[in-house]
Amino acid sequence: MVCVSAVIPTRGRPELMRRAVRSALAQTLREIEVIVVIDGEDSATELVLQELTQEDGRVRVISMAASVGGSDARNRGVDAASGEWIAFLDDDDEWLPGKLQAQIEALKASTAPLSIGSCKMIARTPGKDYVWPRRLPARDEQIGEYLLARRTLTRGEGYLQTSTLFVRRAVMQEQPFKSGQVKHQDTEWVLRMGRLPGAEVVFADEVLAIHNIEEDRPSVSSKGNWRYSLEWLQRDRNLFTPRALTGFVLYQIACEASDQGAWRAFHLLLLEALRHGKSTPRDYAIFLAMWLLPRRRRRRLRDWIAGHPSLRSLVHLL
Repeated sequence: MVCVSAVIPTRGRPELMRRAVRSALAQTLREIEVIVVIDGEDSATELVLQELTQEDGRVRVISMAASVGGSDARNRGVDAASGEWIAFLDDDDEWLPGKLQAQIEALKASTAPLSIGSCKMIARTPGKDYVWPRRLPARDEQIGEYLLARRTLTRGEGYLQTSTLFVRRAVMQEQPFKSGQVKHQDTEWVLRMGRLPGAEVVFADEVLAIHNIEEDRPSVSSKGNWRYSLEWLQRDRNLFTPRALTGFVLYQIACEASDQGAWRAFHLLLLEALRHGKSTPRDYAIFLAMWLLPRRRRRRLRDWIAGHPSLRSLVHLL
């Protein structure tokens, strides 16, 4: 009997996908199925999956005739799932063996009317490993504000990422990923869930996944497009509390625009936060730092500080 269905959308990264699938199959919880959704024609990935399905009958494959994007590929996996619970895994990430067991125990112990499971993870960069999130949500902290209204220059303070999400299949059927969402797919879903009565993030307070980031390879999240991010925010502004809106505009979109050298965005973003957000002097200081310190320099500074024990406490300020 299948207890948990792991859903992995993929395209064009067969070896990374192989690693992700094997990390799912290595779970201590054995009553699982691994549903890999191939998002469009991809013969190389199909060949690797033929090997994996022969090795382990718990692997199921869904091949899409044409690319539909990450949101719709995940939704297709949920529709095909037979488990009571759904766990998502990006094809370039990994799970540690006890992840699903720890999360199912945490959610079964929760009394929240609507539980969204997550966990701590290793954020693995080419330079260093970091444990994210650096803090768990405070009591009664709104989910969107936990995710976006950070108080530091670099991400990882409050963090919910797709490869940590664990939720009942019935919830995903009622609240699927937004069809056609090109970027910020998990953010949109978390914000929407955070507006529902009784929604609560339930953390398994252990490091249970590996999130591989900042590598020199293409991904949807790494493709800078500040205009798309701003247009999405303006279309779905109702999902954001004023504090969450400030964080998304002054930190995340500003980071994208700064990386692209789009100085014309400076005043647009500042005006959006002033009109619709709720900001503090710290927010504006971080906003300025996003423009004055390019992402590459911020990362180098973060990694350098992490390598010096006497300065390690400063990492949390970055």
